[in-house]
Order: sequence, then structure tokens, then C-alpha cells
Amino acid sequence: MSDFDIAKLGNTIKKGVTEGASALAAGLQSAAQDISDFVNVDGFAKNLRSKNLPIDGNPLASADGKVEFKRPTARDWRVRLSVPNVASFKSSPLLKPLSDTNGLVFPFTPTIIVAHSANYSAIAPTHTNYPYFAYQNSQVDQLVITGDFFVQNGIEAQYWVAALHYLRSVTKMFYGGDSETLGAPPPIVKLNGYGDFIFNNIPCVVTNFTVDLPQDVDYIATGLDDITIEKTTELSPGKPVTSSRNGVSWAPTQSLITVTVQPIYSRREIEQFSLQKYVNGDYIKNGKGFI
Repeated sequence: MSDFDIAKLGNTIKKGVTEGASALAAGLQSAAQDISDFVNVDGFAKNLRSKNLPIDGNPLASADGKVEFKRPTARDWRVRLSVPNVASFKSSPLLKPLSDTNGLVFPFTPTIIVAHSANYSAIAPTHTNYPYFAYQNSQVDQLVITGDFFVQNGIEAQYWVAALHYLRSVTKMFYGGDSETLGAPPPIVKLNGYGDFIFNNIPCVVTNFTVDLPQDVDYIATGLDDITIEKTTELSPGKPVTSSRNGVSWAPTQSLITVTVQPIYSRREIEQFSLQKYVNGDYIKNGKGFI
């Protein structure tokens, strides 16, 4: 082998070693960055945890360290059930956490089952192979909304408690006590989500809901300062003693909430319904809520 070939071979080996070392250093640096991103709250782990969250779905940390939920904006497309426009719902201290989000908001993207049906009755004359079908009616079936709720602090625990109380309340009729609303059915709520063309102010009644309280998760305690619990104890016969304390509840760190709602429309709106306007999207523009 000539001196030229030996020198060329040496340069090739030197170049390969240099490129290999550079590649190894870049690989180690990339691996270190990946590890840093994974453990960093602003890196990959955060993105992984929030992959299903809408843009405005994350709570904000205020200057005093408390967690605050973002108020809904024009671009907010999270799934939301409104608080009924009833005085008792607006003033309830238990429902106060829902006022910041203008209703019950599912913090993580839920699963929604949508069903529409057109009903036909079969007419089967004697001695025929195929029946005739006469159109009967169309309807929007119940919507089933299933979403995860994760609780990581006391503020989110308050929101979970408020959500549970909200669902309990909107499935009750106005029975007893209030003369103005006495005998009225459960209130109507508005369903919104996914922008103008999916769920836009859909009037609904909540027909069913389920909340699971798992046994294999932690529970976080939260105080309800606006609710005072009074307890009367009889320390000695004929001498009752009344004590009071702020309300406390425990919320699971992970739970699944399923809400079944039925779209409902007034007879007057149904009488004025126009398929032509529906197809052209006019009912979306005027917020009538037809889906």
C-alpha cells in the first residue's frame, strides 16, 4: 500500500471517528433534553397530560397562588351546561364555583353520543313480499355525555362538589315552599360545545346522571366557607348545646361523570319550524337551538 493510500485511509478513519463522536454528543444532548422536558412542568409531561384539553380548558394560577378557572371566551368550545336562569340557582353558595365558567364545564374533552331517528310504520298488505313504509315522525334522541373529572387541589374539589350538586338540583321539580314556581318541572338548561355548528344553545332537560366514587383513588378535602353546618348535642338531659363549623367535603382525584340530556323545544317553536331555514343554517344564526 502506498503512502498516499495510507494517508487517505487515516483521514477516512479520523473523519469517521470525528463524525461518530459528534453524533454521540448530539444524541446524549438530545436524550438529556428529553429527560429534562419530561420532568419539567413546562415540557413533554405537561403536554402529555393536557393533550385532550381545549385551549382555554386549563386553570390559571393567580398571583396569590390560588387556582382560578378561565372565564369562557368567544372561542371557548368546551362542552358546557348552563346554570338555569332561576334566582335560587344564581344565588346558591354551593353553585358559586360554576359562575366563573358560566355553567358546568367538562374540564376534559368528553365523549358524546348523538342520535337522530326518523320513524316509519310498516304497512303489510296480505299476500305481498315487501311491506310499504309510511313516514310517522322524526326526533332528536337523548344525548349521552361522559367525561372524566380530575381533582388535584382544593379549588378543583370545590368545582367537583358544585358539579354534583348542580346535577342533583336540575333533576328536581319545584315542590313546596315557593309560590311563584310551585309545581314547575325541573328547569331547562342550555347545552353548548364545539362551536356554532355542533351544539349552540340547545335547550335540554337532564333526564339522568351518574357519578362514580372509586375506591382505588385518593380523595381531596375542600372547605365550603359559605356553608355553615350546625349540630345540636345534648350533653346533659334538657340542656342541648348547638355548635357550628364550616362545611367540608371530600372529592375523588379521578371520577367519571355521565349526563343524559334530552333536547326539548316549545310547541310554538315547533309549529314555526321550517326545513328550508334549517338546511340553510338560519336556526344556527338566530340561536334557536334546533339540531
